[in-house]
Amino acid sequence: MRIYKAKNYEDMSRKAANIISAQVIMKPDCVLGLATGSTPLGAYRNLVEWYEKGDLDFSEVVTVNLDEYKGLTRENPQSYYYFMNENLFSKVNIDKDRTFLPDGTEPDSNTACLKYNKILKGVGAPDLQLLGLGHNGHIGFNEPAEHFSTETHCITLSEQTIKANARFFENEEEVPRQAYTMGIKTIMSARMILLVVSGEAKADIVKTAFYGPITPQVPASILQLHPNVVLVADEAALSKW
Repeated sequence: MRIYKAKNYEDMSRKAANIISAQVIMKPDCVLGLATGSTPLGAYRNLVEWYEKGDLDFSEVVTVNLDEYKGLTRENPQSYYYFMNENLFSKVNIDKDRTFLPDGTEPDSNTACLKYNKILKGVGAPDLQLLGLGHNGHIGFNEPAEHFSTETHCITLSEQTIKANARFFENEEEVPRQAYTMGIKTIMSARMILLVVSGEAKADIVKTAFYGPITPQVPASILQLHPNVVLVADEAALSKW
């Protein structure tokens, strides 16, 4: 594992964006695994800025997202498709037909998961998979469990995750209770994993995930077994390292 300590969130975002942009420049038709949430938002802002300056070209890039809430349409402002479109896809020259997320509108979980697995196998393993880190160690929406998940599956969100995500909704009751998520096996197939973490509130789980035992009770701990993990975190998140 390579660790890059950033001074603050803005510095973390620039460092992460530099790694992503290098991947795009080195391999213009790369497959990028993308994440949503507040942590990667700054990296996306930097990528958009560099695209607008003419430094990046996304025309051949393929993207696959980690997850999507079950039951939300693409037009719903809280859906992850909406997030990606608002913060990246609509602001760069990416072909939207080459951007993929699980179908949150598919009510049948088995159908939705099989469909996304087929897409993931079709595009191949991500050249770079961007990840955030949940307070309970979840990556994607892979919550603490009795075993590591393999491929795309429907997950019932933990109360801790629901409370953490409630800030994006008007109230906690509006947070969907289920989501479709890329499985651990698929995440681990990526050639590079870029994990971004910010804030003192994540310091304990960063230490637990990378210095504790490898266990499905801390899903991110599986990253200890990946041969090419890059952790970009600010000083606060690394304060207990």
